[in-house]
Amino acid sequence: MTAVRKSYLPLDLFLLAVIFSAAGYIGYRVVAQLNYSWNWSGIWQYLFRYDEQQGRFVANYLVLGLLTTIRLSLYAGILAMVGGLCMALARTSQSLFWRLIGRTYIELMRNLPPLVIIFLVYFFLVDQIAPFQWIESATRNAQPATIHFLTLFVAPPSSLSAFLSAVVTLAVFESAYIAEIIRSGIESVDRGQWEAAHALGLTRRQTLKNIILPQGFRQILPPLAGQFISLIKDSSIVSVISIQELTYQGTQLMASTYMTIEVWVLVTLMYFLLTFPCSMAIGKLERSLARTSA
Repeated sequence: MTAVRKSYLPLDLFLLAVIFSAAGYIGYRVVAQLNYSWNWSGIWQYLFRYDEQQGRFVANYLVLGLLTTIRLSLYAGILAMVGGLCMALARTSQSLFWRLIGRTYIELMRNLPPLVIIFLVYFFLVDQIAPFQWIESATRNAQPATIHFLTLFVAPPSSLSAFLSAVVTLAVFESAYIAEIIRSGIESVDRGQWEAAHALGLTRRQTLKNIILPQGFRQILPPLAGQFISLIKDSSIVSVISIQELTYQGTQLMASTYMTIEVWVLVTLMYFLLTFPCSMAIGKLERSLARTSA
């Protein structure tokens, strides 16, 4: 198979020139004509600070917020994957009851604004039906090693219940999108696979586990990875319930230091450095799958 040679048309060069010209003009307006007192030298201290008691540099507000964002995205992604798989199996079930349950959940989550879902889950479901207050009381008198482990891999005991609430909130609405991705993967498998498995005497559960899901997941790995990137970006929404992730820390720093542009440029760069490697990995995965299936 010969590789397609890429060529650039004059229109491509013209559009690139327009984009760079617009970017240069905006940069000029920001630097030269914006009445703003720049303070780039003072923003870097909010990444790391020197702790005199420990005698070393430690993470400061923005880095701590970035780590919280990573933990939020990771744990919410795992829960959303489990919930999405369950809802996808319900949507493709032979039972009308489970199909209605799956479709109702998915349509409800997909047609409500994420901010409304956050408030609904955080202030009603989590607080009234499944409260996490007992977790704080259980960890408040824990051993120092346990507290250090929780602080490093989850959240400080004082904010543990709020963190878990945010994880559940993100997983609730992200699982609806993941469910549709998995459902599309299940339905993309040829019907003959089901018939062949039935002829061999396999149950529906055995067919899904051994034949359908392995083939379906192969097809949906790129969109699943893309949805995980969306989850990382969507995690900024939980700042409205005072979860100290990256966006929340940026908002607090902006209010206290008045370094508005510096703070948000740095926050933007940190989000980009977090999501861009994931995008590159997805592109590599798609090319690898394309070569394998060719």
